[in-house]
Amino acid sequence: MNPDEKEDCECAPPQAETSPAGGPYREYEEPEIENPEASRMKRAAAKHLIERYYHQLTEGCGNESCSNSWCASSVGFSRMDNNAAAVKALELYKVNAKLCDPHPSKKGTASAYLESSAHSNSACSNRKMNHKDVHSVRDNFKDVNYLTEEKVYEILDICGEKEDYSPLIRVIGRVFSSAEGLVQSFRRSKPHTKEELKSLQGKDEDKDEDEKEAAACSATAMEEDSPASSSSSRLGEGSSGENDVQKLAPDEVSVDIEAVRRVYERLLSNEKIEAAFLNALVYLSPNVECDLTYHNVYSRDPNYLNLFVIVMENSNLHSPEYLEIALPQFCKAMSKLPLAAQAKLARLWSHYSAEQIRRMVETFQQLITYKVISNEFNSRNLVNDDDAVVASTKCLKIVYYANVLGGDLDVEHNEEEDEEPIPESSELTLQELLGEERRNKKGPRVDPLETELGIRTNDCRRPLIPFEEFVNEPLNEVLEMDKDYTFFKVETENKFSFMTCPFILNAVTKNLGLYYDNRIRMYSERRITVLYSLVQGQQLNPYLRLKVRRDHIIDDALVRLEMIAMENPADLKKQLYVEFEGEQGVDEGGVSKEFFQLVVEEIFNPDIGMFTYDERTKLFWFNASSFENEGQYTLIGIVLGLAIYNNCILDVHFPMVVYRKLMGKKGTFRDLADANPVLHQSLKELLEYEGSVEEDMMITFQISQTDLFGNPLMYDLRENGDKIPVTNENRKEFVAQYAEYMLNKSVEKQFKAFRRGFHMVTNESPLKYLFRPEEIELLICGSRNLDFLALEETTEYDGGYNRDSRIIKEFWETLHSFGEEQKRLFLQFTTGTDRAPVGGLGKLKMIIAKNGPDTDRLPTSHTCFNVLLLPEYSSKEKLRERLLKAITYAKGFGML
Repeated sequence: MNPDEKEDCECAPPQAETSPAGGPYREYEEPEIENPEASRMKRAAAKHLIERYYHQLTEGCGNESCSNSWCASSVGFSRMDNNAAAVKALELYKVNAKLCDPHPSKKGTASAYLESSAHSNSACSNRKMNHKDVHSVRDNFKDVNYLTEEKVYEILDICGEKEDYSPLIRVIGRVFSSAEGLVQSFRRSKPHTKEELKSLQGKDEDKDEDEKEAAACSATAMEEDSPASSSSSRLGEGSSGENDVQKLAPDEVSVDIEAVRRVYERLLSNEKIEAAFLNALVYLSPNVECDLTYHNVYSRDPNYLNLFVIVMENSNLHSPEYLEIALPQFCKAMSKLPLAAQAKLARLWSHYSAEQIRRMVETFQQLITYKVISNEFNSRNLVNDDDAVVASTKCLKIVYYANVLGGDLDVEHNEEEDEEPIPESSELTLQELLGEERRNKKGPRVDPLETELGIRTNDCRRPLIPFEEFVNEPLNEVLEMDKDYTFFKVETENKFSFMTCPFILNAVTKNLGLYYDNRIRMYSERRITVLYSLVQGQQLNPYLRLKVRRDHIIDDALVRLEMIAMENPADLKKQLYVEFEGEQGVDEGGVSKEFFQLVVEEIFNPDIGMFTYDERTKLFWFNASSFENEGQYTLIGIVLGLAIYNNCILDVHFPMVVYRKLMGKKGTFRDLADANPVLHQSLKELLEYEGSVEEDMMITFQISQTDLFGNPLMYDLRENGDKIPVTNENRKEFVAQYAEYMLNKSVEKQFKAFRRGFHMVTNESPLKYLFRPEEIELLICGSRNLDFLALEETTEYDGGYNRDSRIIKEFWETLHSFGEEQKRLFLQFTTGTDRAPVGGLGKLKMIIAKNGPDTDRLPTSHTCFNVLLLPEYSSKEKLRERLLKAITYAKGFGML
């Protein structure tokens, strides 16, 4: 910054800054009312000193024998980057640390500061001017402390005529580095209707400018006449500011956003002017952070939010120049906004277009990615400790909920809560005695911003931009999930957990967090069981042990699970241990996988009649006329929950509406497209029919269905529905009622029992908090895409094999030549399931181990550990024949 610019800063002498409180905006803490001019001088002096500290840390004073430990010229000084220097400068200012005088040999910025200080002394002595004096210096625009669109254009035109933009640069630097100035800038006098805006635009520009100037003068006079005027009143805390706020809707601010956009569009094309915005933001952000952290400024002046709205309209925020210092500091300030302010920003931004939301997302994502790539994060240097990454993630959360709010919302169709609460464990009293009381008795945690806004992510059917654009893959790669999960459970303010912002995590990372949660809960149940047995003197099982007969798997498993669910549901949260009667397999995970596979095959057999199967969609749905009691559906829900809890993939085929219903949302007409596409198409044609529905179609509010035996069943969508014709006027109601019956009412008993069983296992899990319905499906069913090339890349070798072994090359050539069904059989044989885990086969850690020389024995596998034991067959043909026989006829477990 040159001496002219420093002169324009109107700094006070250094001694004017001393205050033990430290930090910008300290006059808020003083009980006595200060003269506004004196307050402004103090703030300017504070800013000037912080700049001197910054240059002392980055450039030094020029004296090679300097003894100041906080000067870059001293011998033992450790160099720091610009970001760290800016933060340290603020800290040094707060403690009134020693400042060096620039050495005569030091030229440039530091000496310019002393010159500017001398200028400021003379400027401050001539500060008191009458109105005539103000007009005499209008050409220098020193009286411009806030901006309007018209004022910017006026200064721009004058600068253009003189081909000298330095006056505009100084004005931008002064206003955009001042919280007061920015809050007051680009104000709307009141929220205008569209008609009023059109009429205002048609008025004579000169007259309009004169009116605004007169209004500004009167406002200035009122401020000077007010006995209680202070720096806080300039921030809009006077009566007029409060009245402005009261007139605004929850999703409105007093700033003219369109005017801000037009100003940015004209100014950002000039490189010198763009640099002024950048430098101003560096000076503005620490002051704003201090205001929000220590002075609770938003609660006194909600218009303070204007400055965040104005800064975020800068379309160059994601450019490299901002990433080093300016944007990280601004994000840290923005992350300090109170919950109500964050909610208001989200509501405001929800009215933005998808392109504008995407620009803001890219801005924060760019900063996160830049910080992740430019630092080496690991288990000792956690990304959770990086202030810039954490702050930008918190800011991204506001945009995320704006994206949800601005999308296609359905906040009405919610499933009713279970009438009967899920029974607590009989060990609860002991848990409390041992200090093991459950954390989330009242259900899964809910994001505070979500509560403030009164919406849930699951309420959004289609966001403004896809949810996938909020995922940051570089962050997911360096995130230490075990540490992050610990911070998530402890809920401390000192450590940030990215699990509190699940939108930024991919399904693989969230699945790992869920895995840690499930395992820790299993260990907790195991420990409590041991302690319980010591107290009671009874020998209890620390596992959920199921011993089943392969030929009677449903009877054995469901009867045992039913007894556990009735006696002590907490046992369902123990680690599952399955034993097949008459077989030697020890369950380290593989036996459980096969158990779930066999149970699912039996349960979803159409002959049993619990579910119906649609040949066209290949999907199952609850049988509304099933003879099975509700308890059977509860047990199926338990099985589904156990599969998630024990990290097993199931081959189930439900429409997406089932997972939406599990997450608390009812099925609607839109869900029929997936669940029953033929019916959906028919109802869609009914809605789009241009003729007379009543005369041409002759349908009523009575519908018919067939039961298991083909008998017709009539159902009235409305009372006396057979006498109410469907017309063009009520056809929307008919369609909504039809979908409501098909997806909700007809299967209400079955689904409630099913959901209750599911929640018996997952009620304390962060499942709902972390995952969306489509991710729940991926979690339960795995990925349908089988990429065996990705599996080849990640497979490890043992026992003498390596990637270049002859048998290994022949093995992969053989496997890649298999058909789709044979590949699924191979997966089933090796891993216990024919589905890929979350993230695809590349996430499957398979090991191929040598199992002796050439032999006629078949390959074997340890499905618990995804290990294939492969003999070194003499030829490729023999390898193919042995492998096909092994995967085709594999059934049961034994000991090798």
